[in-house]
Amino acid sequence: MTAGLPPAPRYGAGALADLPTSVLAALGVPGAANVLDLPERPRACVLLIDGLGWELLREYGADAPYLASLAAEGRVLTAGFPATTATSLASLGTGLPPGEHGLVGIQFAVPGVNGLLYCLKWRAEDADPAVVQPHPTAYERAAAAGVSVSYVASGAYRGSGLSLATARGAGYVAADSLGQLVAEAERALAEADRAYVTVYHSDLDSTGHRFGAGSPHWRHQLRFVDLLAERLAAVLPPGTSMYVTADHGMVNPSERVDADEVPALREGVAELGGEPRARHVYARPGAAGDVLAAWRETLGDKAWVVTREEAVAAGWFGPVAPRMLPRVGDVVAVPDGELAIIAGEAEPLMSRLVGMHGSLLPAEQLVPLLAVHRG
Repeated sequence: MTAGLPPAPRYGAGALADLPTSVLAALGVPGAANVLDLPERPRACVLLIDGLGWELLREYGADAPYLASLAAEGRVLTAGFPATTATSLASLGTGLPPGEHGLVGIQFAVPGVNGLLYCLKWRAEDADPAVVQPHPTAYERAAAAGVSVSYVASGAYRGSGLSLATARGAGYVAADSLGQLVAEAERALAEADRAYVTVYHSDLDSTGHRFGAGSPHWRHQLRFVDLLAERLAAVLPPGTSMYVTADHGMVNPSERVDADEVPALREGVAELGGEPRARHVYARPGAAGDVLAAWRETLGDKAWVVTREEAVAAGWFGPVAPRMLPRVGDVVAVPDGELAIIAGEAEPLMSRLVGMHGSLLPAEQLVPLLAVHRG
């Protein structure tokens, strides 16, 4: 196992989960903690750009001049662990760390659910979103306090298990182009005296997955994202604060180990969850110790390989509620550096991705918090 353990995300002191509670406090919602010390405003807009890591923004700022200008006065948050979309959307939706909201990865075990729950293809009829993620969302809290709440995103995500778990309480507004995103956000912000609007855009992440972060394709997409942020800022009504952030960064791993081709990585394993940069390994009864030893020996110093108890004690998930504990793998494997732990046969599409994320390294963990204030 690689020496030492990486630092845990800054839950409660500068993590993505601290943004929604701080926004609620700035909107005047009772009981919300303004951890990030945001200014009081009657309207707030959160633009979530999937995959826009802080280190990528700094490196490719020439392709995003507007966002780069905001970054000069911006702050840095940690995404949370794993640094992946499903987990971060839940953190942004609830204001809770992963160990409390329970979405501990892209795919994980849920007692009572057959097999692993794969969040990106989660149908509400397969697992009740209100049971999997039982806490009130920030949107529900805002609505209960009289704030108009909207969630503007692609219509493809409307009604999905993930959306119902993380964005319930918000009016879902389908918007399938950049122009629609801006126009619908503008309308939602302007139609109420107090408003909380989240705008979610995923194309930068999907481009990075396919072609790699920093590729020409990704850099062209970043220019469109920059224009989206600039246009959205231009239509903010008076009394609005816009916060631009992301759910994770991205890296392009150069080394891969295929768990489906290495018998030691499958021996004693009941289910392999997570993703190539953050693995939950669920052992068969009585095999956890042997699985831990085999994964440590096979991966050596290329990954942090720890027990469930060690991962929790290290604070990787934040405080972990007892009912959420079985969702964490018996063994948690987090690549350090260039490694990706793929499963070529079981996960053919995921295994072919160029850009990946999930780990505790800064390139994946650090996300921007950029602000624009109108009036």
